[in-house]
Amino acid sequence: MFGLPLPPRSRHGAAMAKIPFDIVGFDLDGTLIDTSADLAAAVNHAIATIDRPPFPVDAIQPFVGKGAKVMLQRALDASGGYDDAILAQLLPILLDYYQANLSAHSVPYPGLIAAMDALVAAGVKLAICTNKAERFTIPLIEQLGLTSRFASIIGGDTVGIAKPDPTPIHAMIERAGGGRAIFIGDTINDIAGARNAGIPSIAVSFGFLDGPVEDLAADAVIDHFDALLPLLESWPQ
Repeated sequence: MFGLPLPPRSRHGAAMAKIPFDIVGFDLDGTLIDTSADLAAAVNHAIATIDRPPFPVDAIQPFVGKGAKVMLQRALDASGGYDDAILAQLLPILLDYYQANLSAHSVPYPGLIAAMDALVAAGVKLAICTNKAERFTIPLIEQLGLTSRFASIIGGDTVGIAKPDPTPIHAMIERAGGGRAIFIGDTINDIAGARNAGIPSIAVSFGFLDGPVEDLAADAVIDHFDALLPLLESWPQ
């Protein structure tokens, strides 16, 4: 006599509750991948050409989250100011250096790979929606060996508009096959983008925050990816 199939089990051996989402979407920088060291190297390379002193990596992190131009503007502001001519001169220097050194020091955040494995085992699709341009997004994910894990990848220029506009998040969901989705990020663009798209959000406290994580007003906050599966399993159906 055949019995019913056993429910999936977590890495702790307990039966997993059903996750009530078809798609879990992620921001990239500061959420999936700690890119701070490579971004800092690119900023420091650019500002060194006008004899500005380098920033330590942790000082660069609050500059990140609204694109390379804003990151450079913030760094220039903090190191003596700038004008439009300096910004126009340094931005291509920064971008070219970064493109040539995308993954020298960038790594997935602790617990991410195990969390993604568990989500896929539970039948959930993974996706990315980032404001990082495709010319950097696609090669970075490929260089880290993660491309095959994602059902869709939307860059900041994929659909012609970026978060917090809901259009790229809607595109992420559609290209991943549709269904109920939740989005995980570390900046107001991520959380507001999810809200504008009509889906719930989770903020990560370890990302590139420029203020208290509570100020993002996400539906939930995690401090480590080990907390993601229990949180999703307990999410209201």
